Amino acid sequence: MRILLVEDDRRLSHALKLSLVEEGYAVDAAFDGEEGEAFTDTVPYDAIILDLMLPRKDGVAVCRTLRLRKVNTPILMLTARDAVEDRVRGLDSGADDYLVKPFALHELLARLRALLRRNIAQKSGALALGDLSVNPATHDVERGGVAIRLNAKEFALLEYFMHHPNQVLTREMIESHIWSYDFISASNVVDVYVRRLRRKIDDPFAAKLLETMYGVGYRLRLPCSE
Repeated sequence: MRILLVEDDRRLSHALKLSLVEEGYAVDAAFDGEEGEAFTDTVPYDAIILDLMLPRKDGVAVCRTLRLRKVNTPILMLTARDAVEDRVRGLDSGADDYLVKPFALHELLARLRALLRRNIAQKSGALALGDLSVNPATHDVERGGVAIRLNAKEFALLEYFMHHPNQVLTREMIESHIWSYDFISASNVVDVYVRRLRRKIDDPFAAKLLETMYGVGYRLRLPCSE
């Protein structure tokens, strides 16, 4: 999942970015409102973490602009202000959720997960396809009752597939959701990670879920016999 973080406090931004990357998210950081808006013109984000008080253009104005442009990406607004009026302004501008500073990291991560699952059918937080299950909160992965250990990037790739079952995902789509701008990728990085993932979730099992669509990309789906 690819996240846009718009926060002018560079120390906080750096700390949040490190924590989010450790959780498997790809993160692009912007430090003022206009820069944040410019980022949204380039790639589709899965979620935006947006500070209320920003230089050049504040978070409320940014949020309103994005909604007027029909950008429906979930927005989690951050602010140091705890007044009810400020929370109302943020939500009325189009934000989906609101978090007051200082906040606990685990609460931010939980709110982010909640926003990311709003548009999927399974609201429990767990993702399942056949005998494969994925828990975004704990990063637990099981298939047929067997625990599977994935690193952060492998998990991010699997989670992306699980959010889009039965859909063909191109290499460009995968790269734009799993890696951020500051990652210099090799031309075959997607294929390398898909092979790693396939060795763990498919090779030990009779039914194969991860399908190569030659010349197009990849698809995660149940075999037709199932």
